[in-house]
Amino acid sequence: MFGSHFYNEGIRRLTIGFGQLFNNIIVQNKSSTGAVTKRYRVPLAYAPKEKFLVRLDEQANLNNREFAITLPRMGFEMTGLSYDSSRKLNKMQKFKQVKAGENGKVMDYNYTPVPYNVNYTLNIFTATAENGLIIVEQILPFFQPDYTVTVNMVPDLNIKRDVPIVLNSVNYEDSYDGTFTNRRAVIYTLSFTAKTYLFGPMNNQGVIKEVQSDIYTSTEKPPATREERIIVSPNPANADADDDFGFTTQILNFADGKNYNPSTDTDE
Repeated sequence: MFGSHFYNEGIRRLTIGFGQLFNNIIVQNKSSTGAVTKRYRVPLAYAPKEKFLVRLDEQANLNNREFAITLPRMGFEMTGLSYDSSRKLNKMQKFKQVKAGENGKVMDYNYTPVPYNVNYTLNIFTATAENGLIIVEQILPFFQPDYTVTVNMVPDLNIKRDVPIVLNSVNYEDSYDGTFTNRRAVIYTLSFTAKTYLFGPMNNQGVIKEVQSDIYTSTEKPPATREERIIVSPNPANADADDDFGFTTQILNFADGKNYNPSTDTDE
């Protein structure tokens, strides 16, 4: 758009970070004596709810277990984006970083990002109500109602943002219907909103080492000539944009009737 291509992968990184929150959910099954009989990590995939439901419907008969989908299982997906005007900031603020270029150091910069809400849905599928509760209770206590993750939005500028992920709702569904040989699936659907920011294209510019301003007392014809010149340069003179430096100001007065020619960088 507007003639330039860019892709900061901000939404992709956020989606990966969201999935990693639920990538280490453990289920332990115990015997009547309290001993752990089975312990396993719940598989997680980026997939819509309908995909899992189709698989369950295709393998609803428990007598055919050869290709049955394993439960419990979790899947998540991004369901939408919306602009959040309540978090809008001054759009002229810059994020800067100086790096080495072909002709010396250059400054990369990006302007204030745009606030967006990204909606996610996490679906939990279990064969028993007990396993569903085991999984849900490992998630809900951390959202009060939000949990904050740090996302590296623009790695080239090392821009990191704390993104609150808000738990909006938890829905429960028991899809069991039919004979005793039909497969049961307990489904929890958790709805989240991530309050993130989207950055535009990155720009760069050279480092300004000297500023010169000529002052005139009159601009009437015949052509006026400069009478005073102010030159501002960094102190020390070899300082770079990411150094700690001050400024040196020179004030020069002229009465020679000349003007500065930027083409030749001389007074003529």
